[in-house]
Amino acid sequence: MEQALYRKYRPKKLQDIIGQEHITTTLKNSIDSGSLSHAYLLTGPRGVGKTSIARILAHEINKLDYDETANHLDIIEIDAASNRRIDEIRELRDKVNILPSQVEYKVYIIDEVHMLTREAFNALLKTLEEPPKHAIFILATTEAHKLPDTIISRTQHFTFKPIDDTDLYSHLKSIAKSENISIDDEAIKLIASHGDGSFRDSISLLDQTSTNNETITTETVQLMLGLAPRKTISQIIDSLKTTDPKELIEKLTDLRERGVQTGVLSKQLSEHLRSNIINDTKFRDQKYLRLLEAIINSSGSVNPERQLEIELLDFVISFSSPQQKSVTKPISDNTSIPKAPKKVEQEKEQKKVASSLTKPNPTNIHNTKNIVLKDQPKEKTQSKEADETDIQLNSESWPVILTAVKQKYNTLYGVLRMADTTFEEDKLILSFKFPFHKKKIDDSKNKTIISDLIKNKTGQDMEIIVQLTNKVETPKPAVVTKSKAISNVSDIFGGAELLES
Repeated sequence: MEQALYRKYRPKKLQDIIGQEHITTTLKNSIDSGSLSHAYLLTGPRGVGKTSIARILAHEINKLDYDETANHLDIIEIDAASNRRIDEIRELRDKVNILPSQVEYKVYIIDEVHMLTREAFNALLKTLEEPPKHAIFILATTEAHKLPDTIISRTQHFTFKPIDDTDLYSHLKSIAKSENISIDDEAIKLIASHGDGSFRDSISLLDQTSTNNETITTETVQLMLGLAPRKTISQIIDSLKTTDPKELIEKLTDLRERGVQTGVLSKQLSEHLRSNIINDTKFRDQKYLRLLEAIINSSGSVNPERQLEIELLDFVISFSSPQQKSVTKPISDNTSIPKAPKKVEQEKEQKKVASSLTKPNPTNIHNTKNIVLKDQPKEKTQSKEADETDIQLNSESWPVILTAVKQKYNTLYGVLRMADTTFEEDKLILSFKFPFHKKKIDDSKNKTIISDLIKNKTGQDMEIIVQLTNKVETPKPAVVTKSKAISNVSDIFGGAELLES
């Protein structure tokens, strides 16, 4: 069986390690000076060299050449995920006092050490507190936060960092050249960026793409990884203001049919949009920032695929529909609701009185000052009361509240708009079909946001009650649709108009 590339090109010496020079330099100096620690802790993301350095260090401490195919009696590797109980650690503690058979130091490498039980940690701690001079421990983990502080404090701690894309690209290109793999530079860059800072994952991806003798292109890598073409991602983001809902749904449907998973698509869209916001001034708009947040959060939805569609459609409709544009006009907390007819009549009457007072009428000239002083405070009071009571919270004014929520809390708006509303004298009852949506709105912070906006727009103090709906929907008759795109829109909006109410 042919050896996997990531094993074939695993480093053999500390100086061969790429991207972790801050660690390898320190360890090399310690070995050369003989100032070794009795315990080392290596932490960081997977695939960045922790296990490789642990094995190389164990050999170089003992002046041995590293050969991963050979086993050495005095270098003991323990997988804590499989040997996490106290019995295994007690056995280690009993044997640690036995002198090494062939070299100066007996080295114990404990991988994924965070998996040990509490009792096992306590047993290991006793060994680390009073280790024999011939024993050295190298602990490695991807989850340092799960280790007891007492363990960390008794080790020399090294934190690994994800590998830079530039270093990954250079290393992958070198391997491809050595293996006579024909691959485009752009394809190598795509593999490097998709490796998430992991040498092991990146080299494995290169290995997967090199299964035939054809030149590896960007399209080859995209197909293998289930990625949407960059051109398509760019088109979706760039045309959000100009496309129509049907065209957007057709693009999303096409990507799904090509095997692009929703989580991958959300990541690609968010990365591209983030880049545009940073580098292109025309994308520096609060709406794009809210959309970026919504796309990122869609992955945590109970139905990520539909949630992503909703967020993108909502943005598209806000630009494509004149009615929607008027509804989503920015509203600040200080924006007053349109004046009621009653207030207009009051203002006309006040202007009439003021006009009469400015005329030189002998019958009222002595009373002018008193009348003016008397009416001005009254006008302010009336104006304040009118602003607070212009609208009552009901089904007709609810869209105004939703719009106010959307201007500042787009993600909250996306959930709140799905509620069935019931309005009582001092209560707003929000009913949801899904527990996820109920939990989101039932959060005290979100309820406070909603009640404050209602108070600001209506002057009413409302108790907000959130519940799961008890309604059982009757099945709708089957409808023959013209395309999958229209079907997807119907799934989201229940067959209704795409315009918001």
